[in-house]
Amino acid sequence: MAVERDIFGISGPTYLNPVSWNCENNRRSVAACLVQAVYVLERDRQLNRQSVDAAAPPWWEFFHFEMIRKLVDDVDLSIFGAIFEFNPPSSKEASAQDAPRFVIAFRGTITEKETISRDLSLDLHLVQNGLHKTSRFAIAMQAVQNVASAFPGSLIWLAGHSLGAGTAILTGRNMVKKGAFLDSFLFNPPFVAAPIEGIRDERVKHGFRIARSVITAGLAIAMKAKTEGNNQRSVAEESFNILSSWTPYLFVNPGDHVCSEYIGYFQHRRNMEDLGAGFIEKLATQNSIGDLFYKALGWESEPLHLLPSADLIVNVSPSPDFKYAHGISQWWQPDLNLQCNKYRYS
Repeated sequence: MAVERDIFGISGPTYLNPVSWNCENNRRSVAACLVQAVYVLERDRQLNRQSVDAAAPPWWEFFHFEMIRKLVDDVDLSIFGAIFEFNPPSSKEASAQDAPRFVIAFRGTITEKETISRDLSLDLHLVQNGLHKTSRFAIAMQAVQNVASAFPGSLIWLAGHSLGAGTAILTGRNMVKKGAFLDSFLFNPPFVAAPIEGIRDERVKHGFRIARSVITAGLAIAMKAKTEGNNQRSVAEESFNILSSWTPYLFVNPGDHVCSEYIGYFQHRRNMEDLGAGFIEKLATQNSIGDLFYKALGWESEPLHLLPSADLIVNVSPSPDFKYAHGISQWWQPDLNLQCNKYRYS
């Protein structure tokens, strides 16, 4: 797919082969474009672009979607998400088979004066494992629940980028606990931990990961003994087991320190199992040092990055800079060099 765009990518896609909804590349590209649509919706609002001047509609109309609702933040009144409904010219077309009926997409941080204060405050909540306590998440969660309840059995996708990926993870996790497994496309999802993946020396990197796993597992055992007793399964373990059947798609770039730690998170788990230290890593995978610290202080904490299972898609194509490595535009580009691994928790 080729795309014409200015700094916000507002011109929309100009070419794409007919969409095959079973094609992973097409699914990724469409999900990324719908997330981009939310970014452009908010910029349309900020710049007062209306009617024929609005730049966002091509981003969904090109794929035969309709935008049926904007999700608006109650603090700064910005558009942070949107609900799209698939409406092909003919429901009997082969291209309509396996398509999602609804896609609920969430944008990330926009560093413009109209949004930067609110978005950065939410970024801080995310770092503190507290995004679930914000009103923006409550609005997103209610929107997803409403669609799922009104259209039971319909194929629903979640999609998000950066902060928006964090929102999508939280909503997806909560829907799993309600018995609904939604396909989730998470672009550059934040991983709140020290960026060990950036260390070039593999032995040093591996050593840091082992040390972190041992410390995390030790703290988890100590807290479990203190708060729950040795004969009970921990809350973290129960939650992890419930989530294990949900397999979101994680799209990460090694050059993006915001999300690159997912690469080591999953690979290290496999390495520890090969070393016979699977028990230690199992505890470490279910917990984080930051989460344990917050809980020790009595704070409610829900770390987003602790995922049991995932399809991890890594863009190993060259990235000129961090802005590109963290950007949404890379994910609709043609001929990406992608490495894909499936991780399943058991």
